[in-house]
Amino acid sequence: MNDRVLTFLEAEETAILDRLMELVKLRSVSADPSYEKGMADTREHLLSRLRAMGMSNVHTISAGGHPAVYGEWLSARFKPTILVYGHYDVQPPDPLELWLSPPFQPEIRDDRIYGRGVSDDKGPISIALETIAAFLKVEGALPFNVKLLLEGEEEIGSATLEVLLSEQRDLLAADAVLSADGARWINGLNTVNIGARGNAGFEFRVHTGNKDLHSGRYGGVVPNALHAVADLISSLHNPDGSVAVPGFYDGVREISDDEKQALAAIPFDQESFLELSGAAPHGEPGFSTLERLWLRPCLDVNGMWGGYTDPGSKTVIPNEAFAKLTVRLVPDQDPEQVVRLVKGYLVSRRPSGSTIEFGEDRGQSAAYEVPGDFPLLLAAESALQETFGSSPYRIRVGGTLPLADMVKRVLGTHTVMFSFSIADEDFHAPNEFFRLSSIDEGLRAWTVLFRRLGEMDETDLAG
Repeated sequence: MNDRVLTFLEAEETAILDRLMELVKLRSVSADPSYEKGMADTREHLLSRLRAMGMSNVHTISAGGHPAVYGEWLSARFKPTILVYGHYDVQPPDPLELWLSPPFQPEIRDDRIYGRGVSDDKGPISIALETIAAFLKVEGALPFNVKLLLEGEEEIGSATLEVLLSEQRDLLAADAVLSADGARWINGLNTVNIGARGNAGFEFRVHTGNKDLHSGRYGGVVPNALHAVADLISSLHNPDGSVAVPGFYDGVREISDDEKQALAAIPFDQESFLELSGAAPHGEPGFSTLERLWLRPCLDVNGMWGGYTDPGSKTVIPNEAFAKLTVRLVPDQDPEQVVRLVKGYLVSRRPSGSTIEFGEDRGQSAAYEVPGDFPLLLAAESALQETFGSSPYRIRVGGTLPLADMVKRVLGTHTVMFSFSIADEDFHAPNEFFRLSSIDEGLRAWTVLFRRLGEMDETDLAG
């Protein structure tokens, strides 16, 4: 491919890698208040970067949570306006002892960059930023109008994003959204994401007394909060793996024959897929792994704790215990309704002698599907075909991109995911990594996509 911008990007390979490493060093953990300085430092870094690139109206915007970073370039007359999205916040690095190298000291090993957030989402947003910067440097302009939004709360469920979109509706208005978040599926398989499951969750606390008690003096005569939580958690699923909460599956659409055929056409080796996780197959009966992963809802416990967990022994009966739950949702499920059902079920199953309290809900978002004929999706598929020499398979994401559902409801437009992370790169786990090859592939594909979008006029993405 003979393209001036791409030639420039290839010459910048070392500098691009250095800039990514600097971004990964910044400790932008949104979930933990002790990382507030790292969040602020990351925002300042990105603000400086956008200004140096030549973006205009660069500033932060907030709806009461962690601020987002915004910039724009709007000088392409009669061309579409694309809102390019990514997030700068990352997951907590714990457990630290399982990292082979420090999570915020990125290290290159075996053609991979290791570090917290490098795949989710700092590597992918760096590809987007480098592409924008290269066009402005080489050609002095972008092929279309760009608004850039880098969120700071994606890893905590985009808690204030919907309010932000509503309050900043005019600023963020666009013909379509191009997301650098979302992840490819399997290494070596050319894919494009057309949908994502929704997400909702909450924490609850079970209380059985006003203090911890001696397990000898009170053992067998008072309830144990940990036992109560364990009973509640075990009741959430039937022995076959299906969710036991009444009404949980109400409204879930049947998987059509066309959808089943499309899934069957995707090259997929279940044994190899599960081997990476070290886990056995499990889940709702009557469905394939891909059907469970992409087209069926699920409920999971993300954490349970209480009592004494430090080294050694402490013989107590805990008076309180906690758990965190999340649900992944499919089209036509209402996150608020599902959360109400699960909470109501837990209350109905509350063991005698205990009380249950619910903490603040994490952010909620519904499942999302992009229309199969949406022009931005078709342009993304064309760019991927030119980059990889084959037509991409249309897949879905078992995880959630909260932005997509919110953008559709608030801004009235669609989102196409164009991320170059890969699902096996251990994001949310120790030793998260990003393949060096993905940087080259991503820069090529984003450059081609920018050219495709530059061929459109401002009406081509309408509707």
